[in-house]
Amino acid sequence: MPQRFPARYALEKRGRLKTFRGYPLATIAYYGPDDSRASKVAVGIIDDKDNLIEMRRWINESADVRKDEAINQQIVEFLDRHHVQSVAMTDGLLGCPHEEGVDYPEGESCPKCPYWEGRDRFAGKIPPQI
Repeated sequence: MPQRFPARYALEKRGRLKTFRGYPLATIAYYGPDDSRASKVAVGIIDDKDNLIEMRRWINESADVRKDEAINQQIVEFLDRHHVQSVAMTDGLLGCPHEEGVDYPEGESCPKCPYWEGRDRFAGKIPPQI
């Protein structure tokens, strides 16, 4: 029998509600060194004027943050603290967990995550060369 993770289930349930339920709105995006493991999750809270209220990031270098119950519980508490009404959540990973201009120079590929070099982060594929 698969192990149940209550906080992860709560996040997935909120993310499955595809209808907009009002503000504040939370965005949840996952990032990883390749397409198989999420080592970082970023959660932003947005108000009704599209202002970013707060952004938090959680990182787990050794395991998948999507399966880290402690991190998922902290995310649920973060959403509750801000009285989030709607959640927009990615299905897959949105790219490398390192930040351009912070962890490596602007305009270059991350040297630690060669998987993402030249890859369309939304499609997960390398676009054809014309």
